[in-house]
Amino acid sequence: MARRTVTVHHVRAVLRGAQRHGVDTVPLLQAAQIPPLLLGDDRARITSAQFVRLFRELYRATQDEFLGLGTAVSRPGTFAMMCRTTYGCRDLGSAVERAITFYGLFPSGPDLVLHRSDDEAVFTVRGDIAGDEDRFLTECVLAIWHRLCSWLIGRRIPLRWAAFGYPPPPHQDEYAELFGCQVRFGAVRTGAGFAPHWLDAPLIRDEDELERMLRRAPFDLLSRREYETTVAEQVRRALARALADQGDAPRLPALGEIAGRLAVSPATLRRRLAAESTSYQQLKDTVRRDAAIAGLAEGREPIAELAARLGFSEDTAFHRAFRRWTGTTPGAYRIGHAVVSDSSSYPPSFLPGETRSQQS
Repeated sequence: MARRTVTVHHVRAVLRGAQRHGVDTVPLLQAAQIPPLLLGDDRARITSAQFVRLFRELYRATQDEFLGLGTAVSRPGTFAMMCRTTYGCRDLGSAVERAITFYGLFPSGPDLVLHRSDDEAVFTVRGDIAGDEDRFLTECVLAIWHRLCSWLIGRRIPLRWAAFGYPPPPHQDEYAELFGCQVRFGAVRTGAGFAPHWLDAPLIRDEDELERMLRRAPFDLLSRREYETTVAEQVRRALARALADQGDAPRLPALGEIAGRLAVSPATLRRRLAAESTSYQQLKDTVRRDAAIAGLAEGREPIAELAARLGFSEDTAFHRAFRRWTGTTPGAYRIGHAVVSDSSSYPPSFLPGETRSQQS
């Protein structure tokens, strides 16, 4: 199944801390199999696997869980210790409060607040994290908090909204997918709201599960974005699944077919997607785009066959669409990745607690 791709804006942002500390980021990009030239194109995208590899390389190079993006180092193991402090809490609300208390012990750490009322619970990252110029670290804190909470109770917590205390960035369209809800910018502060009953949910993870999760955290928490809490997400996953399971019949289902699978009328599906600021065609293009980028970056499938598999009747139509999505051609994109793969001599990095046998 096609995984979502990541905008180059996030790639630039995650590199900012290492660059500020004088780290040569070109070898890190090469180790992650990301062509450095992509950073100059605002429309460029990379696969989630490439982004996770880059995150790992930055973690190794900076020895900082904040990747050098803050003014102070968060030593490796800090996140794991925070997670361990939540073990044994009676419910999610108690676990969140304990995690907030833990990070409150560090003067340069994120200033986190949980407010609960009868109608809503709100988790807030109060103020800007010092040194986080692109707000990438702030956004990571919000995303990881949400996914960790969902993991602890074994259920995806549907967010009602996410708000950001700064003007909309050029890539603002990415945020609805990232958080699985409606988003707004220019708010008083950065945070997210959800139904308060989720704070009463019991934690279901045992110590063994916690240790397994921590071997790949926080990288997996950033890359696992399967929410299914919006209609758009349900449609996207249905399209991605159809693309993966189509066999020799390269055809994505029509809107009416997807509506039938979701047990709604086509008109209702259109209205619900419009309410989430998207459309069936936009979602279909996104699924095709992400599958195309993944196929070119990580596979050896001929471009003509890839175009046919994605449902394009002609190679020229695929080339036009790919240039519209990324600003370059499929051939140039593949060549760029091939050069990186052939020239990179950097060994794979390992996560804290990983062994070679686990990664192989």
